[in-house]
Amino acid sequence: MNIFGLFEKRVADALGRLAGEGKIPSGLDVSRVVVEPPRDPSHGDLATNAAMVLAKEARMNPRVLAELLVADLRNDPRVTKVDIAGPGFINIRLAPQVLHEVLRAAVVDTAGFGRSGQGVGKAINVEYVSANPTGPMHVGHCRGAVFGDALAGLLDFAGYKVTREYYINDAGAQVDVLARSAYLRYKEALGDDIGEIPEGLYPGDYLKPVGERLAGEHGQSLIDKPESEWLPLVREAAINAMMDMIRDDLAVLNIHHDVFFSERSLQLGPVDQVKALITDLRGRDLVYMGRLPPPKGQKDEDWEDREQLLFRATAFGDEVDRPLLKSDGSYTYFASDIAYHRSKYERGFASMIDVWGADHGGYVKRMQAAVKAVTDNKGDLDVKLCQLVKLLRGGEPVKMSKRSGDFVTLRDVVDEVGRDAVRFMMIFRKNDAPLDFDLAKVVEQSKDNPVFYVQYAHARCASIFRQAAEVYPGEDFSAAQLEKADFTILGDESETDLIHRIAQFPRTVEAAAEAHEPHRVAFYLYDVASAFHSLWNKGKDLPQLRFVNLTDKDSTKARLALVHALKGVLASGLAILGVTAPDEMR
Repeated sequence: MNIFGLFEKRVADALGRLAGEGKIPSGLDVSRVVVEPPRDPSHGDLATNAAMVLAKEARMNPRVLAELLVADLRNDPRVTKVDIAGPGFINIRLAPQVLHEVLRAAVVDTAGFGRSGQGVGKAINVEYVSANPTGPMHVGHCRGAVFGDALAGLLDFAGYKVTREYYINDAGAQVDVLARSAYLRYKEALGDDIGEIPEGLYPGDYLKPVGERLAGEHGQSLIDKPESEWLPLVREAAINAMMDMIRDDLAVLNIHHDVFFSERSLQLGPVDQVKALITDLRGRDLVYMGRLPPPKGQKDEDWEDREQLLFRATAFGDEVDRPLLKSDGSYTYFASDIAYHRSKYERGFASMIDVWGADHGGYVKRMQAAVKAVTDNKGDLDVKLCQLVKLLRGGEPVKMSKRSGDFVTLRDVVDEVGRDAVRFMMIFRKNDAPLDFDLAKVVEQSKDNPVFYVQYAHARCASIFRQAAEVYPGEDFSAAQLEKADFTILGDESETDLIHRIAQFPRTVEAAAEAHEPHRVAFYLYDVASAFHSLWNKGKDLPQLRFVNLTDKDSTKARLALVHALKGVLASGLAILGVTAPDEMR
């Protein structure tokens, strides 16, 4: 039950009636009308901006329009008070039974409460991680991996049909470097002294098992072959080994993709999809031969000072047109990426989300322009950039991993602090803001550690039910019984505040899903956990507010209903983020 959604419809119905009565113009665009919690809870339970956002289109003073809406809303039996604030904001106070209905809904269907039909089963592709298959996951990959997986979980909860995808960059020069690095390890496994790894190759120990496997399968047979013969074989073996390692690293975070799409596959098979793309663009006059000025203030690997085949990116919102072919006739990265995104669209994904590192920010506009072009403006690409993670321990920078050679691996971090701490803290900041991740602080058992504080709230809810079972042995405290409790008993302002916060969960989910911002769920969980812990502490001083009352079964049942609803919300929110909801904290 989403009271904010219900009253958005209520406001829309009121506007329809006013238009039917000729008091306001008909056909107003109500898409920007929202019903949300007021900034100051003392002003009411709900607030709407309807009069403010519609006044200009209606050619009315916003306060006059607000007065018309208020007069209609006052006829609603669910409303006890409606006020106009400032130039035309409307604050609404609900009858207590409305919030009791929300609480009852959260008690009856804990797993379903907050789930939404917002997505109406719409297919959406979330591509994330997509790290080059040249080594293990590092802490920089970790943030994008967790963000993308949490976003996918959020969209699924909001009713979308989500496909989680990984794009394997296995067609660029970096995989040839990987193959040469693995070949060195192959020679080492055969007994050669390879000395220091040459600059430009990958130095990590993680390639030693690849070399040993190659030695076991091929013996000395690759030694005398020219590079043109051994490189494709070693490259394939190394890529497969790296992808196995990457899958294992991601599994440590409980991240599993539905699709692993190979960049090389675009050019293999009966049809070269990149060539077909360029032919299609040429036929639509979306490419031409021209010259480009050098990029200003930023590196562009695809730029060359020559006449070349250019895509008309500026026709779709980009700043300059973009090259599709290199001087040697091979495709630019951009050409392959366009073909890849066209593949997504052809597979049924008009809605696409890409999760990239912040260093790819300059690539966003051109890719969005390309998606518009190849889908005839029917496709939509949202790119979410994840800023860097600064890894600390007790405030001091963490040293590099020996295993990787030059960075801290994802597995190192998870092994030290646990999956839940990594997943929650990687989300507990907006994706485009830098993140300091302190290995010491994320395992502290204190309010200053958000993941502990939220998980402890769930565990505390479970402990309350264990206590109730001890005090009232044999008593039925199932949801079917708790929904019958007398919720009017929950009259303390702290209890009412907690009910309000529970009622906000469905709206939080929908707003976060619409904005593609899973951090909103993490923030919400911390806030609702904080309200619950405050109520617990208040009960220490005021025995009548304790969740389990030795002499009052009715109040116990009412408060257990509140705890049951909260426990479900915490579990659902944590599940969206891929974090466990423990019944006990050790």
